[in-house]
Amino acid sequence: MRDAPPTPERLIQDIGAARPTTVADYMAAANAHYYATRDPLGAAGDFTTAPEISQMFGELIGLWIADLWTRAGRPPFRYVELGPGRGTLAADALRAASRFGCAPLGIHLVETSPALRAAQSARLAGAEHHDEVDALPGDAPLVIVANEFFDALPIHQYVRTATGWRERMVERRDGRLAPIAGSIPADDAIPPALCGQPEDTIVETAPVAAAIIQRCAFRLARQSGAMLTIDYGHAGPAAGDTLQAVKAHRFADPFANPGEADLTAHVDFTALAEAARPAGVAVSDLATQGDWLRRLGIDARLKTLTAAAPGRADELKGQRDRLVEADAMGDLFKLIALTAPGWPQPAGFTGDPA
Repeated sequence: MRDAPPTPERLIQDIGAARPTTVADYMAAANAHYYATRDPLGAAGDFTTAPEISQMFGELIGLWIADLWTRAGRPPFRYVELGPGRGTLAADALRAASRFGCAPLGIHLVETSPALRAAQSARLAGAEHHDEVDALPGDAPLVIVANEFFDALPIHQYVRTATGWRERMVERRDGRLAPIAGSIPADDAIPPALCGQPEDTIVETAPVAAAIIQRCAFRLARQSGAMLTIDYGHAGPAAGDTLQAVKAHRFADPFANPGEADLTAHVDFTALAEAARPAGVAVSDLATQGDWLRRLGIDARLKTLTAAAPGRADELKGQRDRLVEADAMGDLFKLIALTAPGWPQPAGFTGDPA
């Protein structure tokens, strides 16, 4: 049985009673409490993800899976989702894929939140939960989906000071938490392309994210299959402070009320790709969410849904625009795909077969 995550008050007390902690350890502890104690999604929660905006998102992922599976020779496979929210994406994707005879041997969800596990079980009968990627079964190819998963994993932050790079730490000041520059030199942690940045520049690394995608990549190399990663982020290396908190659909101070807001950071897709390549998997080009959904046929799906429910035309068009347009999620959110040796190139990326 897991230990209960620390309360926000305990987090502040613990940091105040000890030496400053890294941003990564702070983020991990705060998010452990946050996700263990609530369902954060929807209008009554703190944020909304693409599967909750529109069924079209999950349905197109389901068609992407069915197309790739068909061209791979229709092998038996297990569906895996990392951080699956309420299970909405999986339900929509697997429903769409099943229309083409594409059905997994089982549904496997990597999730630690008790509240979200309950919601997923209610929506996905027979789904199995796992605490980590290493616990996934090894008997069949895997099709892994990770939507807004990597952004919530802990990051390390480094700041350029007058005397060199230092890791950014979190300490208690006057009853509040605040970031400070640590005292130990950290120049070796900075990507070579960013070492010459000016004073006060912040650089982020995400070793936990790199380790997880590398484990997934080696699983694909051994078992065969594919992985689709969708998140907000950029092609690195890039400097800048991207740590943010969201509470009640508004941005908040990430160091106030730890454990009561969702802490995330932009995903460096270049770093994820570099972590995956040693496994020998193929890594797709980076695509924006808007371009990828257009290539997969979101406008055709919108037309079909609108014809079936003309009274919802404006609502459905608004959902499509929120997912696709550049001033909404279309450019900020990006995707990469990993495919095992021998698997075909996935649809939706530059040079794809669609």
